[in-house]
Amino acid sequence: MATSEGGRPRPTVRERLQQAAFELFDEQGYDGTTVDAIAERAGVGRTTFFRAFRSKEEVIFPHHDDLLEQVRGRLDAASERHSLVAVFEASRLVLRHYLNEGELAQRRYDLTRSVPSLREREIAGMQQYQRAFREYIRTWMGDELRAELMAGSVITAHNVVLRRWLRGLAEDPVAEFDAAMTKVVELFGDRREGSGGSGGATVVVVARAGDDPSSVAGAVEAALRNDLAHRAP
Repeated sequence: MATSEGGRPRPTVRERLQQAAFELFDEQGYDGTTVDAIAERAGVGRTTFFRAFRSKEEVIFPHHDDLLEQVRGRLDAASERHSLVAVFEASRLVLRHYLNEGELAQRRYDLTRSVPSLREREIAGMQQYQRAFREYIRTWMGDELRAELMAGSVITAHNVVLRRWLRGLAEDPVAEFDAAMTKVVELFGDRREGSGGSGGATVVVVARAGDDPSSVAGAVEAALRNDLAHRAP
């Protein structure tokens, strides 16, 4: 990887194009910015732009397709016994992606609030995530209405926490997300009766090597809260 004189990694062509695009959006608005202007600001040609992005709009949402595939992959990899954990982890994966984007996520949020066409694209993207969760949950639960309701709740929980973070209202968005998803689990999680030494149920969460420890901890907490909620008088 190429580095600058200070030892930091040099920005890739895609990163330079993104930086140039957002600078121009701030200066002259989204509609007033052309692909040619973005390429020129980034010091590359028009052809190079289209090698990196299919359109000006894609500069705003550069990782959507890849992230959606990661969500589907996490869901598809789960066994039926661990479906609830898979839904929890897949939705958490999306939140962590935006948190890791940092300033870029904030600038996108500001832009989509002021440009209707980008807001429509953002909504269409959210619908794709919701469809992925709905199809998975329907296969798991065998109940179309329950799947629709749960998938909508997962997306709503994610969006509420993400918006709070983008507005500077969430000091610990991951913890807030875990709490929000716990409520979703309490509403829709499977109730499985069991027996234990004290007459309660045994709650099992299976973790795989390489899983994010905080994600595993959140899944455990959600499972335990779900069990307690169902056993409460």
